[in-house]
Amino acid sequence: MGWIPGGTFRMGSDHFYFEERPAREVSVSGFWIDSHPVTVADFRAFVDATGYVTSAERPLDAAAFPGVDPSLLVPGSVVFAPTSHPVDLRDFKLWWRYLPGASWRSPSGAASSTDGLDQHPVVHVAYEDALAYSMWAGKALPSEAEWERAARGGLDGTVYTWGDQPIPGGRHMANTWQGEFPWQNLLADGFFGTSPVCAFPANGFGLYDMAGNVWEWTEDFFRIPNATLPTSPCCAPRDPRVEEPDLRLFGAEPDAAVPRRVIKGGSHLCAPNYCFRYRPAARQAEAVDTSTAHIGFRCVVRPANGTA
Repeated sequence: MGWIPGGTFRMGSDHFYFEERPAREVSVSGFWIDSHPVTVADFRAFVDATGYVTSAERPLDAAAFPGVDPSLLVPGSVVFAPTSHPVDLRDFKLWWRYLPGASWRSPSGAASSTDGLDQHPVVHVAYEDALAYSMWAGKALPSEAEWERAARGGLDGTVYTWGDQPIPGGRHMANTWQGEFPWQNLLADGFFGTSPVCAFPANGFGLYDMAGNVWEWTEDFFRIPNATLPTSPCCAPRDPRVEEPDLRLFGAEPDAAVPRRVIKGGSHLCAPNYCFRYRPAARQAEAVDTSTAHIGFRCVVRPANGTA
């Protein structure tokens, strides 16, 4: 784990997606954070020690899916399926598929395995799965503020975790999508799916994969930041948490009653033409009962005395 010193930093951004606004001053106490996402090998050790069964491996409750053919309610998870041509980017169903049998053990579907993936981030973990691992490890999931403080690596206000240039000196700094999403992946960074942790340079705090590779769960419920939040260090909130969901944000969606937590960091599927979110300020709402092929997590340890 790496130590993140307490301090005040500028969280969010006024220059990209609306849910990142406003940029505001936030203070956090010092904490430890995993230097890279939890790997397949790490998660396997947890499962072997506890017998834990992830949400993607459990039978689905027919009562939660009224009107759906019971034969379709089989364990599985959501897997990315690239298209063969440009498509309407407003319809994510064109490139996501629910695959029976997909799980952390079989990340590409029932016939796949994790052979050769021990040092890749574990995926297909819902929020409760990440939380269960963190508790077993004697750790916790980070707050959004903690995660963003760590991701910035001491560079306050820069676009990326490494600075303001997307590819400094022609070197790719994170596992993201190059080309036109979701059909053209130029593989300029060398990876189509996930990459081994630590394959790209660490940030200023010595942390790996704080941009791209996999999205990461945080403990905060998703809300739109308050436009009246203080923007001066003198009044910065300390160790903020969002502990209650705001379901009004998703009233028009079929699963609006499912709470959303904040995920951070972007993934290997993030591209400038779609989901330009492999930046520390970027954030996204994710339903807590959802697992996918591009979401993982890392953990924190907070000193008992809250030393900054």
